[in-house]
Amino acid sequence: MATIQKQMYIDGEFQSHQGAWIDVINPATEAVIAQVPEGSREDAQRAIDAAEAAQPQWEALPAVARGVWLHKIAAAIRQREPELTATIVAEGGKTQGLAQTEVLFTADYLDYMAEWARRYEGEIVQSDRPNENIFVFKKAIGVTTGILPWNFPFFLIARKAAPALITGNTIVLKPSEVTPLNAVIFAEIVQQVGLPKGVFNIVFGYGPVVGQELAANPKVGMVSLTGSVNAGIQTMTAAAQNVTKVSLELGGKAPAIVMNDADVELAVKAIVSSRIINSGQVCNCAERVYVQEGIYDAFMARLTAAFSKITYGNPAEQHDVDMGPLINAAALQRVEEKVAHALQQGAQLIAGGKRAGATGYFFQPTILSGVTQDMAIMQEEIFGPVLPVTTFRTLDEAIALANDSEYGLTSSLYTQNLNTAMLALRQLKFGETYINRENFEAMQGFHAGWRKSGIGGADGRHGLEEYLQTHVAYLQFS
Repeated sequence: MATIQKQMYIDGEFQSHQGAWIDVINPATEAVIAQVPEGSREDAQRAIDAAEAAQPQWEALPAVARGVWLHKIAAAIRQREPELTATIVAEGGKTQGLAQTEVLFTADYLDYMAEWARRYEGEIVQSDRPNENIFVFKKAIGVTTGILPWNFPFFLIARKAAPALITGNTIVLKPSEVTPLNAVIFAEIVQQVGLPKGVFNIVFGYGPVVGQELAANPKVGMVSLTGSVNAGIQTMTAAAQNVTKVSLELGGKAPAIVMNDADVELAVKAIVSSRIINSGQVCNCAERVYVQEGIYDAFMARLTAAFSKITYGNPAEQHDVDMGPLINAAALQRVEEKVAHALQQGAQLIAGGKRAGATGYFFQPTILSGVTQDMAIMQEEIFGPVLPVTTFRTLDEAIALANDSEYGLTSSLYTQNLNTAMLALRQLKFGETYINRENFEAMQGFHAGWRKSGIGGADGRHGLEEYLQTHVAYLQFS
């Protein structure tokens, strides 16, 4: 049987491709399920040119008219939810429930951003001169580009495209070459609803080629990337040639602090949820746990029991599993090596620690104790279902340990003391802190990291304003 081949979407049309192809592999079965084009710099340039040509007319539309298009896309996504869910499960190994949540959340996000059409605004500033008004206009940047990750591939289309489009920009996206098939369906929907040509474009390919062009092209006004720190550095370097604006969401090493007065049952439930979501492949996952000495034994007993109940398997066949596979062979090898290195450094294996099965990239849910702050497992992002746990004595010590990281995306705290919570919020150096709940952001919040976790951010009003630039006008009248 011939392999299904999908096409890029440029200037309102799916494009034929004569070059090399990229295999898309189901991580649960290791089978090739489709192919997408290996795009070139020229493909990216054609998409950018199309976006540039379409942008003035798109910006000239009233924002509320642009919002109507986002609502149409959202409605069409809901109609194709079963197909989209199945696609995300097949190419990403995501559980059925999480894949469906991603699809519906994406539709909701488009609707949410569409509603900003009548809400984002400029200012009139008081002048020092008589008979003068100072106007601060908020205007579109122009052509924007987005480089997407594989872990939430469908939602990240909307996270980048929705605020760009509602504010009058056009966009070119490069999906991850690992999970590109959901983007094809998004493009089909865009074409189906009749979005003007060139406003939205998809180019497949690899980061060093297509991603580089999307960041370095002088016609691009802003490039947004969600990915690794290394990818962020490469994007910044490329964008620096033209002093192009960058917005980066990079890695994380989220600490979870559990105080003696915490609701242990709640803390365990939330931390487990925050660790095994998407098999631990989420940048705001709980990546390291600090437990106050007084409840360590009780916490570990409950945590170990909870991990023993975690189920995993092929989510296309087992709809109720808690975890699917890791994304590919390289990810599996990386997690195996990180666990082995931690054990060599003296960590103790409490649960899991091995690959699961001979087919598919599955890894057992794993707990490590006896870890120290200087171990790589406590400093480097794991991106797998592995949870290192250690103890602390005082809140000051816990905060110092939590802040001891090159990352600063998310953090969490479990306590029933308001004073403790407020002290921690004042001192934790992270873009987000979750108190007595799992690590999962809201679309109306602001998802942004400190330090090497990124620049700029997404979601809410602040995320929308990433896609706007200011034009100040001084109007003197007689």
